[in-house]
Amino acid sequence: MSWIGGKKALRDEILIRFPLEYARYIEVFGGGGWILFHKQPKNDFEVYNDFNPNLANLFRCVRDKPEELIGELEFTLNSRLDFKHIRNELKKPAELPDIKRAAYFYQLIRQSYASGLDSFGAQPHSMWANFPLIRAACGRLQKVVVENKDFEQLIRQYDRPESFFYCDPPYYATEDYYEDVGFNAADHQRLADVLCAVEGKFLLSYNDCPEIRALYNRPGVII
Repeated sequence: MSWIGGKKALRDEILIRFPLEYARYIEVFGGGGWILFHKQPKNDFEVYNDFNPNLANLFRCVRDKPEELIGELEFTLNSRLDFKHIRNELKKPAELPDIKRAAYFYQLIRQSYASGLDSFGAQPHSMWANFPLIRAACGRLQKVVVENKDFEQLIRQYDRPESFFYCDPPYYATEDYYEDVGFNAADHQRLADVLCAVEGKFLLSYNDCPEIRALYNRPGVII
């Protein structure tokens, strides 16, 4: 699924850097799930997490209620007016049913410019073309735990000697590009501290800058 900062172009390079053995795979900043969906499902325990509640809800609905989600999307309108309407609906404090919220959010992703959720993409798009992808994703997610937690809470919860964490956090000085992530400058330090103390292993994708290199300039960490 298209998502800002997605790792579609780098997924092979990332996978070849995975450790040879692990029993738990935890994707801490799941986003569009490019790495999770590209890795071969084995007998490892898999977790997808994202702090954005709309993303986590969408993944749960794809996993548990794909046909209901498809039914909600079947007659969506590819129009700027409808795009603005559903964006406003998602911002309202009133609760929406999970399926309705997931359908609205998926429509924003598919119809926004560069999946940024803000601007209407103004390109013709057949929502029906996505239905086989939703059904395929449902099958892949059947044994995946979907979480919506702060990264530190998640890492501490799932850390074991056999755990492997893949982290693709908001890049340094680009935190404002993402909606509903709750990530700020201090969180880069917090992430480094919790990762460098895990019992398991981790792989981290970041922008290459002096600030991040300084954070991870620690014994046992290969940059």
